[in-house]
Amino acid sequence: MLGFPCLLWLLAVTFSLVPRVHPLAPEDFEEEEEDETPRSPSPAVLCDYDRCRHLQVPCRELQKASPKACLCPGLSSPLQPPSPPRLGEVHVVAGESSAMVHWCAPSSPVHQYWLLLWEGSGAPQKGPPLNSTIRRAELKGLKPGVAYVVCVVAANTAGESSLPGAGGKGPEGTGGPAFGPCSRLAVPPRPFSLVHAAVGVGAALALLSCGALVWHFCLRQHCGCPRRTRPAARPVERL
Repeated sequence: MLGFPCLLWLLAVTFSLVPRVHPLAPEDFEEEEEDETPRSPSPAVLCDYDRCRHLQVPCRELQKASPKACLCPGLSSPLQPPSPPRLGEVHVVAGESSAMVHWCAPSSPVHQYWLLLWEGSGAPQKGPPLNSTIRRAELKGLKPGVAYVVCVVAANTAGESSLPGAGGKGPEGTGGPAFGPCSRLAVPPRPFSLVHAAVGVGAALALLSCGALVWHFCLRQHCGCPRRTRPAARPVERL
């Protein structure tokens, strides 16, 4: 049998190996309660995307480049033709016979835009294709004093947007729905400058003066002009 000293030594070694239990303080309970409380999710942030901004980067690219997650506006299916864009302000520059057209993108995938210009009831003039970031274009070569109808068309792989009118093939009905893809514009007549007005007035006065002189000489030749008779000289009386 082991002696009593050896038994004490074994007991001492056994108790030394048992981990000590520390009592929990009130602060520990508060920390555990704070860790268990559910955190509210961060509010959703919209991407810096504007449908009417010129040279607007597509929203999908903004999502990839943004350091934080952001949301894009909803779009229709790419298997469907895009909705009509919304034509905004049309600013006519009378002195240059041009107009600046601005529009907003539809809620649809768009690959390109183009403009259609009607002069009267004839066939429209189709402008060059514009990429999906373009929101502004200039119309040149407009005639002074002529009214036009301009429409913006959006297109993707599924087709192109429709236009108001019968079958969507004409500008009829552009005066009906507001914020549509078409608008009417009138180019004012080219104003005369002050120099042109002064030249015109001077030429008119010169013509009137020449006409008056010709009429005077013709009248004098046909009708004659009575000559003035000189009074006879009186004889000088000598003293």
